[in-house]
Amino acid sequence: MDYTAQNLRFKVKKVLRYVILYGVRRTMLKINGQIHMQKKYKSLPIIDPSIPKGGYIGIIGCGNYAFTTIASYLKNNFPGSMRASMDLDVHQAASLFESYNLKYYTDDEEKLISDPEIKLIFIASNHASHAEYAIRCIDAGKSVHIEKPHVVTQDQLDRLSKAIKENPKSNVFLGFNRPRSPLFGKLQNLLQGQTGPLMINWFIAGHEISDDHWYFDEKEGGRVLGNLCHWTDLTLQLVGMKNAFPCTIIPATPVGAKSDFIASVIFADRSCASITFSAKGHTFEGVREVLNIHKGDLLGNLTDFQALTVDIIDKKLSETLFFRDHGHEANIVNSGISDKGEDLAYIYGTAKLFLAIKQAIDSGAVVSLSAEEVNEF
Repeated sequence: MDYTAQNLRFKVKKVLRYVILYGVRRTMLKINGQIHMQKKYKSLPIIDPSIPKGGYIGIIGCGNYAFTTIASYLKNNFPGSMRASMDLDVHQAASLFESYNLKYYTDDEEKLISDPEIKLIFIASNHASHAEYAIRCIDAGKSVHIEKPHVVTQDQLDRLSKAIKENPKSNVFLGFNRPRSPLFGKLQNLLQGQTGPLMINWFIAGHEISDDHWYFDEKEGGRVLGNLCHWTDLTLQLVGMKNAFPCTIIPATPVGAKSDFIASVIFADRSCASITFSAKGHTFEGVREVLNIHKGDLLGNLTDFQALTVDIIDKKLSETLFFRDHGHEANIVNSGISDKGEDLAYIYGTAKLFLAIKQAIDSGAVVSLSAEEVNEF
């Protein structure tokens, strides 16, 4: 939804609600992000032709998420770290450059990839291009943070894995932020004290988007890869790579559904997960997420990454954050400071899972994913 086109009453209510959920600063950034997305310069900002030294981070893809989240948290945690922005829409690259005081902007990714000053590149472009940019960056010796999904096809996954293996000095980080949410971390710690398989149920209400949205371009992977991959990855985090494969995926979705999905997964350790994603209308407070989970004596509920309740026999634990925290800042900071990227086994395994879930939902048929397929990298 284009919030800038709504009436004043709607805008005021939206701002007030977001202040309650995210605080004044994040709300103002979200407002500026809406303006950024529509910005068109009559005359593009001038770049210092000498391109002075300074900064070691580049950003490829300067849409709303890059502007309001990636660049904002980099600025707050690593002042002066951002060097250059690139987007095929040069106006968006220029807007991010101007707003965050970068050294230069461009619509040519090769300038960032070949820039010896840039050591780390955040990739937040359209989904089908994530792996393509990442492979070129890795082959050039850069470390990369790849926003979700890191691939949209098996061919991309194979080529990305090959590049990672051939360039071990390039760290690769993924844009799955929710595992770094503080409440999710607390839940995982509590689950470690329990034995046996898990019963997992996710319900997600996502944003309604129009049928002509770029997400639905066949090459982009649709909403299964564009959105649902967040919760397939979270499910894998809960079950654990060692316990997950082989697994069986059972869809309960009309063939051809574009935004409403149900998929159940039975994992190797007999853990079961049901993931429901619904996008039937506008969600005024943003994406809504509810996890209900059962393992051993633990019953847990995590709502919107803001409220956690856990029952363990006679003990009841509860915590509510003042603001929602989906782990965005923690994930971006980790990419900025860590000298060790994600393990290739995880990079490969989480992609194999979301690609198999997409296959099951698209076909309406049960899909089995063997341990050999996951380990073939």
